Amino acid sequence: MTIQQNNQLTENHDYSKLSVNRSCFDEWIVPTYAPADFVLVKGQGSELFDQEGKHYIDFAGGIAVNALGHAHPELVKTLTEQAQNVWHLANGYTNEPVLRLAKQLIDNTFAEKVFFCNSGAEANEAALKLARKYALDKFGESANKSEIVAFKNAFHGRTLFTVTAGGQPKYSHDFAPLPTGIHHSPYNDLASAEALIGEKTCAVIVEPIQGEGGVIPADPGFLAGLRQLCDKYDAILIYDEVQTGVGRAGKLYAYMHGDVIPDILTTAKGLGGGFPIGAMLTTDKIGKSFGVGSHGTTYGGNPLATAVAGKVISLINQPELLQGVIAKHELFRKGLESINQKYNIFNAIRGQGLLIGAELKGKFTDNAKDIITHANREGVLVLMAGPNVLRFAPSLIIPDELIIEGLKRLEKTIGILV
Repeated sequence: MTIQQNNQLTENHDYSKLSVNRSCFDEWIVPTYAPADFVLVKGQGSELFDQEGKHYIDFAGGIAVNALGHAHPELVKTLTEQAQNVWHLANGYTNEPVLRLAKQLIDNTFAEKVFFCNSGAEANEAALKLARKYALDKFGESANKSEIVAFKNAFHGRTLFTVTAGGQPKYSHDFAPLPTGIHHSPYNDLASAEALIGEKTCAVIVEPIQGEGGVIPADPGFLAGLRQLCDKYDAILIYDEVQTGVGRAGKLYAYMHGDVIPDILTTAKGLGGGFPIGAMLTTDKIGKSFGVGSHGTTYGGNPLATAVAGKVISLINQPELLQGVIAKHELFRKGLESINQKYNIFNAIRGQGLLIGAELKGKFTDNAKDIITHANREGVLVLMAGPNVLRFAPSLIIPDELIIEGLKRLEKTIGILV
């Protein structure tokens, strides 16, 4: 067959009508994931349907991404309207949605400057680069102020820089040599962190709640101590709020629950409500170290993404919705405690807002994946945070009746496995 004939076949073939199933993933996709054995095709709110029409209650939320569920009508309207105007511009130009979103974030947080990108990993990459650049600008090359303190079992992304900062060797050891100058302390261990933070430290990066590390909230004293150490040694305090931000913890950002204010905050996941977007928020003083050409991204600040994100922030940053997140947390906790009273399966139930972790024990220790697989069969989607923790990160507006029904399905799953 000639190239011309092959091109003609491709042009005439309507791939939107191509019949696909789960086996196609194994045939065509690089195997970095092992997805469930069904294909989801339709979502509405906190409910999903697969190719066979089977119904699922969504407790996963796209890993804390679908903050307003699936196909929220106002997000659909916003995206459709923007798609009829400007989709994308080169970064030599700006656009209205990105400017409005920047002002929205600045007005509702500590920030004075915003950098937009496409994911949490990119936001953290930008934050770590900015911290080193700021230290270089302020102290000079001879100070060698470039070290970063991070925490074990953290997760900051999959770029080489962020996966090294993450402190989980299972994600980084195959990609050595890794970036240097990054040191790890146990989470919530202020004394250990203090031993690592010093004159050569340019930044400390921390999650207010470790998500992938097991849904472990930081002790308030731990975060306050990190702030004091950063102030003492003129280091940048970076809050990774990729998973905890945009209402997930019951405030617009989790740092708002306490008195500690970071120098840089990273956000993504729920920010776009399902449309890929990330952002790094910081002060004017620190942000100035990123001059023209020092950092960038092709898609960052895309009009489609920023228009949707602006609507997401407007809908979520409302007292009634945020109070509802706290109430739904209690409903989840009571339901999980009821399951635990019956089956004695959880060692601890922890988290904040609608980021909840249930640590397994007994015969279920390290068997989170098995429980999730069986829960899928009962029609409820649940996440894991390591092999020993079930994680729940549903829509922030999931109806109470779906929480109750989803927990009934999870309880049925556990009853089968006991």
